[in-house]
This record gives sequence, structure tokens and C-alpha cells, in this order.
Amino acid sequence: MIDYFSSPSNRELVLDQLAEHVYLALLPLLLGVLLALPLGRLAQQVRWLRGALQGTANVVYTIPSLALFVLIPGLLGTPLLSSVNVVIALTLYTAALLVRPVQDALESVPAHVVAAATAMGYRPTRRFLTVELPLSVPVLAAAVRVASVSNISLVSVGALVGIGGLGRLFTDGFQRDHPVQIVIGIVLTLLLALVVDLLLVALWRLATPWARAEVGAA
Repeated sequence: MIDYFSSPSNRELVLDQLAEHVYLALLPLLLGVLLALPLGRLAQQVRWLRGALQGTANVVYTIPSLALFVLIPGLLGTPLLSSVNVVIALTLYTAALLVRPVQDALESVPAHVVAAATAMGYRPTRRFLTVELPLSVPVLAAAVRVASVSNISLVSVGALVGIGGLGRLFTDGFQRDHPVQIVIGIVLTLLLALVVDLLLVALWRLATPWARAEVGAA
């Protein structure tokens, strides 16, 4: 492995693929969260839509990722080797995975807190953004962490259709019978998932100082 990294071209290749993997995993995570929030809110507020939204989300999440990577160019007219296909596919997967957790997280907010905010004159949008959403973060954070690991894993599948990321190290390693390259890809993928998870935990703690205060008081 040391010999592999002694080559400047190999180091550059690994860094380029790592940077692309981060982009292809985290951008869809952000977009998926932004898409899942209004959908989960809608499922919480409109009971007769819950079944349809959750059923649609379940169907989307069961579509094989490789099939979706190939299907999107045919539907949208994007180039087959465009990274946009992976971003769109993983955004859909993230949103599908988070619709139900967003609903559950919002429903976990105590009813008396919502009623108090309403009595204080908070309009629905302001109440959602400043009261309900912040209080739902502890429940929602666990689902976002799962989605981040799922995205980091699924990006590697894109290498099968010629899209970058650390998955390229897998495919190139298999084609060249170079096990060191495969091991490097696996290790970096695992480390990336661990680092992103730790960052999300740190972000969750920063966003919920009252949770830390409650733990300290206990």
C-alpha cells in the first residue's frame, strides 16, 4: 500500500476520486433532507395522504440503484456518464428514506409546546421553523445518519456505469487484478462514512444545546 501511494499519479487519482465521492454522497443528502422535510410535514398534517406518500417512498427506495442510474438518462435526457444521474438518484433515495422519520420526528414534539407557540401568535410556518423543527432534530438526526451511510455506500455502485467516486478504485482494481487498489477503496469508503457520521453527531449536538443540558442535569 505504501508503494502504491509513493506514486504521485496514484495519490492524485485517490484524492480526486475521494473528493468526487464526497460530492456525490453529501449533495444528495442535503437535497434529500430539503425534499423530505415538506413531504414529511405534509404526511403529518394531511392524514389521508400519509399512505400514498409512504407507499410511494417505499416503492422508490426498493428500485435497484444501478437500474435507476441507467433509467434517469432515458427519462431526463442527461448524458449516461453524467454525475447528475447519481445526484438525482441518491436525492430520491434519501428523500424516500426520510419521509417517514420526518413525520415521526414532528409528531414527537409535545402537543402542549405546539399549542403554547400557537397561543403566542406563531403562524404555522414560523412555528414549524422555530419550534417544531428544532425540537424534532434529536429524532430526525438518527435517520439522517443512516441516510448518509447509505449514500456513501451507493455512490460506489455508480462506478459500474462509468461515474467516479471511490467505486472506480474497486472496478479498476478488479480489471487490473490489483488487490491493493481495492483495499484502499474499501478502507477510504469506511473512513469517509465514519467521519461523516461523527460530523453529523457534532452538528446535532450543536443544534440541540438543550439536549446536552438535559443529559448533564440527569
